[in-house]
Amino acid sequence: MTKEQKLIQKSLPHNFLAEKMILSCLIINFEAVEFAIETLPSEAFYFKNHEQIYKTIIFMYQYQLSIDIFSLASFLQEKALLEEIGGIAVLLEIMNEIPSFIHLEEYIRLIKDKFFRRSLIKFGYKVINVSYITNISLEKTLDKLESELLDLTTKNETSLILNSAELFDEIFIKLKKQFLNPRFPGLTSGFPTLDSLTQGFQKSDLIILAGRPSMGKTALSLNIALNVIKISKVPILFFSLEMSKEQIIYRILAIETSISQTRLKNGQLYKNDWVKFNKTIKLLSKLPFFIDDTPNLSIKEIRYKIKKLFIEQSQIGLVIIDYLQLIQNLNIKNENRVQELSNITRSLKNLAREFNTPIIALSQLSRNVENRVDQKPILSDLRESGSIEQDSDLVLFLYGGKSSNSIIDLIIAKQRNGPIGTIKFIFNKSQIKFSELI
Repeated sequence: MTKEQKLIQKSLPHNFLAEKMILSCLIINFEAVEFAIETLPSEAFYFKNHEQIYKTIIFMYQYQLSIDIFSLASFLQEKALLEEIGGIAVLLEIMNEIPSFIHLEEYIRLIKDKFFRRSLIKFGYKVINVSYITNISLEKTLDKLESELLDLTTKNETSLILNSAELFDEIFIKLKKQFLNPRFPGLTSGFPTLDSLTQGFQKSDLIILAGRPSMGKTALSLNIALNVIKISKVPILFFSLEMSKEQIIYRILAIETSISQTRLKNGQLYKNDWVKFNKTIKLLSKLPFFIDDTPNLSIKEIRYKIKKLFIEQSQIGLVIIDYLQLIQNLNIKNENRVQELSNITRSLKNLAREFNTPIIALSQLSRNVENRVDQKPILSDLRESGSIEQDSDLVLFLYGGKSSNSIIDLIIAKQRNGPIGTIKFIFNKSQIKFSELI
């Protein structure tokens, strides 16, 4: 084996011909440049001279300069880059290729494939190197590496553009399944009236559940979560930014055992309670219910945790965040709270779409509602509302009394794809349990 063959064998994955075909296509076809800009990062090119030529073509396109072999060579010459890329001979060699714009997407796919393989190899070397650094905790090292790997997999994700025939076929198949097996298209909440009005919680929807303090927002969200997980058997991720895991667990046990929180916390259990308690523990321990009580989470951290669980479980049925105003926004500086919250709600909607799962975000209401004669909440009462109303698909308000067994109104104040209305619930505060008032 020659030295050159050994060198090629040891080199990182690349596709020399595909890179030349892309560059030739861009020089010949001006319209191809716009497509490449949207889909192909310059670092995907393995050969540095090809990367420089690509960057130059993009620059010329953005400044609306004509692009052909002569103008490109002249521009490179003016910028003292022509010799750096290998001279006019390299450009002529590229132009010897006869590309097809029809196959441009395939050429791009080929070099992106090699680019991500190189990225994985470099990541592998990084794993080896950081493993030798012992003055950083193993947990921090693993979290950082995991985060970088998730970012890498996200960059490799591509979405398909479907034509109308494909979209109609998709809808037809869904309707046929619905006809043969009638049920709500979304996740059932376990509350019949709510489900009949919403048709269940739809995938990719952002759902806002809002109310003043002590109205039962966390309690209702836990009731819904337990109903969903028992009926649909899908993993649920509950972010508790305010309460600890222990507090959430006590609430779940109260709901499922019908034993008051006070007695559970004090250990005042009777003989019959222990039988019920043990049975509930066995049932709950088998359910894919995941609780994260990390305070002050940012959108980036929430996305990372969702992605991690999504990879482990292969799906996530529902995400609940308690509550919206406690999410940290690290991306915007010197912005007021309304703008920050607007950015957060848009990001949550994007997450719901990215993972194709409903996200329920609990939210506080403005104190202004208490200064009105009619204290029934309306959309403008959403605290620091920003774009909550605009970004959400479904807005639910809790409104009612504050006694131990209250009649609570669940108001559907906004529904993008359905009716609005009010549903009456009985809220047993000691057992943290909601039930529809029939």
